[in-house]
Amino acid sequence: MAGTMTTVVAPWVRTRLRAAPGAALALTLLVALTACLAAAFPRAVDRYEDAGLRRVLGDATARKTTVQVYAPQPGVELPQEQREQALRGAALRAAYAKVLDTVERPLVADPAQSSYGVRTANPTAALDDWLPQPTGIPARMSLTAQNGLADHSRLGSGRLPRVTGKVTAATAEVEAAVTAETAKTLRIKVGSVIHLPGVERGPLSVKVTGIVVPHAPDGAYWTTMPVLRKPSLIQLPTQGGASDKYWLGALLLPPDAAPAMLGTPGKPERYWQLAPDTSVLAAHEMSRLTSAIAALETGPGLGRIRRRIDPLADATTDLDDVVKSFSQLRSGIVPLVAVAAFGTGTVAAVVLLMAGGLAVDRRRAELALLRARGGSLRGVSGRLLAETAMVAVPAGALGLGAALLAVPEGRRSSAVSAAVAVTLLACATLPVRAALAHRAVPVPGAREDLTSVRPSRRRTVAELTLLVLASAAVAALRRRGASGDQLVALAPVLVGVIAALVLVRLYPLPLRRLARPAGRLRGAVTHLSLARAGRTSTSTVLPLLALLTALTTAAFGGSVLAGVHAARDHAALLTTGADARVEATHALPSTLPEQLRRTPGVREVTPVSIAYRAQAGEGSGTEQETVAVVGVEPGAYANLARQVGLGGFSGTELGSPGSSGSPGEAPLPAVASPAVADRYGTRPFQVRLEDGSHVTVRITVVRERTPAVFDLDFLIVDRAGLGVRPARPTAVLVTGDHIDGGALRKAAGAGVDVRLRAEEEARYVDSPLQSGAERIYTAAVAAGAGYAVLALLLSLVRAAPERAALLARLRTMGLTRAQGRRLLVLEALPQALLAAAGGALTGWATIRLLSPGIDLTTISLATHSSPSGDAQLRTDPASLLLPSLSVLALATGIAAAQAWWTGRRGSVRELRAGDSR
Repeated sequence: MAGTMTTVVAPWVRTRLRAAPGAALALTLLVALTACLAAAFPRAVDRYEDAGLRRVLGDATARKTTVQVYAPQPGVELPQEQREQALRGAALRAAYAKVLDTVERPLVADPAQSSYGVRTANPTAALDDWLPQPTGIPARMSLTAQNGLADHSRLGSGRLPRVTGKVTAATAEVEAAVTAETAKTLRIKVGSVIHLPGVERGPLSVKVTGIVVPHAPDGAYWTTMPVLRKPSLIQLPTQGGASDKYWLGALLLPPDAAPAMLGTPGKPERYWQLAPDTSVLAAHEMSRLTSAIAALETGPGLGRIRRRIDPLADATTDLDDVVKSFSQLRSGIVPLVAVAAFGTGTVAAVVLLMAGGLAVDRRRAELALLRARGGSLRGVSGRLLAETAMVAVPAGALGLGAALLAVPEGRRSSAVSAAVAVTLLACATLPVRAALAHRAVPVPGAREDLTSVRPSRRRTVAELTLLVLASAAVAALRRRGASGDQLVALAPVLVGVIAALVLVRLYPLPLRRLARPAGRLRGAVTHLSLARAGRTSTSTVLPLLALLTALTTAAFGGSVLAGVHAARDHAALLTTGADARVEATHALPSTLPEQLRRTPGVREVTPVSIAYRAQAGEGSGTEQETVAVVGVEPGAYANLARQVGLGGFSGTELGSPGSSGSPGEAPLPAVASPAVADRYGTRPFQVRLEDGSHVTVRITVVRERTPAVFDLDFLIVDRAGLGVRPARPTAVLVTGDHIDGGALRKAAGAGVDVRLRAEEEARYVDSPLQSGAERIYTAAVAAGAGYAVLALLLSLVRAAPERAALLARLRTMGLTRAQGRRLLVLEALPQALLAAAGGALTGWATIRLLSPGIDLTTISLATHSSPSGDAQLRTDPASLLLPSLSVLALATGIAAAQAWWTGRRGSVRELRAGDSR
């Protein structure tokens, strides 16, 4: 009997992947790259924000960042033995554990720098005359019994203090240690005995048994109470004359010697100091950190401490102020970074959609055949989903792994969420687009031009919805600034989306009008290219959307970065007045300007004399009458002012009225600040210089700023009209390119302040938040530009088969290769011009619309106060034109290359009978 034949059907996914390995590899690379960038972005943001938070906390002193919990001495109504027991080390250690248990995350105490103990709230005057007394007032000593002295210091000499027997309030003598700085300043040696007054008992004797050197003198253990490490010279307030001063030092007792403080007038108090562990603090937990601090200061945490330790316990810290300052800096930077993130994310999403559209077009005949033979939408979509997931899921995992390795810091959950979102979008694009395109079996040969496909009602509603969202976002940003919801960050993207949809609808109309007169010209190339460009497929929407969004984001981002640089440069220029400034509090040597002129990079030097405390008018020298008098050489200084753009004027306006130039003959013409001009007008008035001489001036020109001084009222006069001493230069303003700072300082010599404009500009970048945000912004804009180029390539690849077939058929009618190249270039040129011009105009409009709500001061100058005021967003021509011109050149070049490559290939394949292209 013949055997039964079994038909083995090859699996769908394996068959399809083997049939098109190149497409599968391209999709793998695209998904892996996009998932890597999407996953790396939130971790990179977390990294620079956490670094900025640690910088802020590191710059703040321990007295500001440490949470201090304290409680007074036990009440006198309690038995004396119970009061003494509450001050001993074991009781304080148990209370310390209860305080730690009260602290809520993310606030975590650093056990290495946290401390607890007992201290005298009112340091008492020592009874020993051998301690230093600068003005005859006895030194005061603070008794402190803090835990962990042996762990946080090393012995310089002697031994650590210890307790012999049981210390009580009546103990006559205890042992103590002092730090090396305290011993040196207060002349304390090992074996010295310091006597402190007692209450209802004799004086307390404190014997110094050791001198210790702190292991980490800048740590919170020593700096939360600075007096522990080094003594302070306290100056008493006075109504006039010399003020009285006294020294304040600390004596470090062993923890179990604290009960002896009950017998002194120092009012001992218990304390627990919690130094925060900055290594576990994260910027994204700022709201929780603020809540934890508030709960410990005035909330339920303090209530638990009072129930567990002492009803009179209290807590205080300035950590909330430090966190608030960081949050304010962060709130000014986050919206700007969000704009770049949303812009780049939109372009990347569009590219993924275009990749799915390209796959649908490539397999149009296959999918139409499946539908014609009874394939259901669900079945076909499911097979496409499985096929895409087989490629996209491993690619997404690969991209996520690469991002985690490249950026090891930051939240893993955000990175995983971003990579999963990219993978899901990549998986869903092909089946969804295929389902939408094949809901009904398509008719072969049907046109899909914009001119023949009437926009549906759904599309109209979607476009109107986007228009409303964009308008709302722009209005919100103009009204409340950059601190708003995420819709505000989407405003530039939405403006680009609306522009793309509007341009796609409108641009075929002028092309069709131009095609008619072009038909009367000799040759068919121009007419044919315009006619084909006017009948562009509806798939043009996505490439144009990607290009306009990328160009808008690039223009916005480039203008932000250019504005940041301009704000820092202008602020540095106001500080120095030129490319470099050499200044002293005394007159400079007459040979110094020539020495500076010979320094590498120096182009010109302008010496000036500045009297900062000159007194104008007939007043008595009050602050309102203080002006800075600047003596200059009119011609050279006027050229400098015009060159740097700070209050330029003509040098002839300061010409001395007298022929001899001697002071006192006639009022000197002066350039004045607006405040001085409003006060004195154009009448002559007298100015008393710092050396006691007088000069009479008359204001002829008013300028808001001048290179020599900033943020001061000023008068600029000709140096020739001043006396010999006031006319001697005290500053030299230097201009040049790439000035050598080291050589300039060497030429200036000692005792002279040298400031370079470039160094002042770099000083404004003092936070990782600023530098990190700039790097992220630059990377996001670059990634958006790369995806825009990829979108352009995908659009041309999608149209390549149809264009190749067109050229092959036209060659059979006599079209030359040169005409073919010109045809493709002219066909691509209208769309490239549309994208370039539309991107530039959209970027310009977006910047003009959003600039009132964008303040670049925070990202530009951080915590430094800017002499130039707020830094506003302004249009940067290079950021508008360069990306647009690059898109135009790239599109034209790709079209020419495609025509060249097509011309070299044979036309047999394109001319096959039955080819549907």
